Order: sequence, then C-alpha cells, then structure tokens
Amino acid sequence: MENGQDAKHLLDMTAAELAAEIESLGGKKFRAKQILEWVWQRSVVDFSEMKNLPATLRGDLRGRLAILTSEIETRYDAEDGVVKLLLRLGDGEYIETVLIPAGRRVTACLSTQVGCAMGCEFCASGLEGLRRNLTAGEILEQIIQLRQATGQHITNVVLMGTGEPLANYDAAVAAIRAMIDPKRGGISARRITLSTVGLPKGIAKLADEDLPITLAISLHAPNDALRAKIMPTPSRYPLADILDAAEEFFHSRGREITLEYTLLAGLNDSLDCAAQLAGLAGKLRCNVNLIRYNPVEQLSYAPPPAGTMQRFAETLRSAGVNVNIRQSRGSTVKAACGQLRIGK
Repeated sequence: MENGQDAKHLLDMTAAELAAEIESLGGKKFRAKQILEWVWQRSVVDFSEMKNLPATLRGDLRGRLAILTSEIETRYDAEDGVVKLLLRLGDGEYIETVLIPAGRRVTACLSTQVGCAMGCEFCASGLEGLRRNLTAGEILEQIIQLRQATGQHITNVVLMGTGEPLANYDAAVAAIRAMIDPKRGGISARRITLSTVGLPKGIAKLADEDLPITLAISLHAPNDALRAKIMPTPSRYPLADILDAAEEFFHSRGREITLEYTLLAGLNDSLDCAAQLAGLAGKLRCNVNLIRYNPVEQLSYAPPPAGTMQRFAETLRSAGVNVNIRQSRGSTVKAACGQLRIGK
C-alpha cells in the first residue's frame, strides 16, 4: 500500500464523509460519486487510474486515503470453482475470504473478525482465539479483493467467515449499509445473510435496524445440554432466549430465519435430536440448513454417513419443517463451512 500508516480508509467512509474529505482538499463534492463508481463498479483501487479526476486531486488523495489496506498472500482454487484468498492485513494479521460461484449466483463469504472468541469445539475459526475485530472497511475490501482476483460480479454476501458478526456489531452493520448503498456496493439487502451463534441482545438490536437481510442462527444442537458440550461460549445463552430474539427479528423485519445445523457423527445426528430440532423449528417461521461436517485436521469430529443425513432430514420434513441439505463447496482447499481460520 503506497499510502502512509496514518492514511484514512476510504471504505470506512460513507459517501457524505468522502465528499467532505474531498472538499477539505479543495475538490468538488461530486468527485466522491466518481471515486465510488471507480472503486465499486470497476474495482479500480489506484487513484492514478481514475482519469476523470483532476491530476492534483489524484495526487492529494494518494497521500490521504487508502482504498485497500490488505494484500493477497495466497490464492487457493478448488476443483469445484470455489476461490479462497488468504489476506494479509495492514498490521500483519491474516484473514480468509471465499468466493462461491453457482451459475448466475456468486456469493462472497466474508470474515468479520481476526479469529473468533466463540470457541465452538468443531470449528477451525476459533482455534487461535480472537485477535481483534475488523473495521467496516476491512470487511468491505474482501469484496473488492475477491472481485479483482476473479473478475466475477458478486451477487450475494454471507457474513459466515471467521468471527462472530454480532460481537463486532457496529462494523458489521456499517459494512452491510455500505453493501446495500446504491452509491457503493449496490447489493440487495435480501441477498445478504448474517450468521450468528445466537447473541440475543445483538439479534434484538439488529431487529431494530432498517435492514431486511436474512438472519441465520448457527444452532448445531437441539437442546441446551448438548449445545454446552460443543459450543461452550454461545451456550451461555439459553436456546429459549435465542429463539425469542429470532422471533422478534422475524416480526420486525418480515424475513424468515435460517437455522444452521452441522451434523457431527454420533453426537447430534440421532433421530431423537432430529425430533427435538423439529420442535424448536416449529416455533419459528424458519428454514433449516443441514450441513455435513467438514473435517478439520486438529479436531476429532467426523461427518455422519449420507444415509444418516437423509434420515435426519426426512424426520424434519415429516414434522412439516422446511429443510435444505447444504452442498459442501471448497473443502479441497479448506474453504468449506467450519474450515476457515487465521494464520498462514
């Protein structure tokens, strides 16, 4: 990055804040719109390439603002088309971000923290603990990096990378607002999903935001006792409180909830667990995503046989629950659900 360490991060700014910054340099406010078009519509991140800006302003901006503060350390290409980027942040920390193409639907899976404090026993993201929060700009520039690296237009975003978005609430919400801003990301709010382990106060706060996004709750257990075993930190919040907050979100935003459930062989994949999960799902307007566990080298958990997953799904369907078995993508480069982490 050619900017100094004290340079402001352009992606942390609203359009109005950028316009004010340009005015402070003697430029015209409308230049902000031009810059945002270069960045978001053309993925241009070098002011010197923004030819419709005055040369003097381009020079002033190079010393004042940074568009990207991260660099691509390594790119991983999976056989199924998934692309994972290991990004080195400005302070030397690392995060991973993933692009998942599926026909016309191209999804960016973004990280919101360096590491994770939730400590879910089966997930790689928390193996090194939490290092720090990402800024809104650091969340957003993952989109720019993925677009530049692949040349693909991103249609959907999931906040499902490393970190708990609601534990970095302000930055996550600011990033979402930038994504849906027609002057910036221009992505439909209905194509954005925020995934949380279930922080009731954060869910309730999100319900008050004017953001018709999809809320996904990483449940992974149908009762508090089992959840405490595999998700010790999130289990501080009873499932009843989480579901109450989710119901409030649904009534406030009118968006069906997604319940995410990773099946772990011999642990949470019994038909009794399926029946209990059906009971929870029946209390909400929701869909259930069943996820086959993606192995992590340092962990001893294993995925269940395909037949077990099918029987689990059929138990839910017979109880009237909408069920989807999520297709695993990117596992050959450790880019699948539960495999992302920090470090090289």
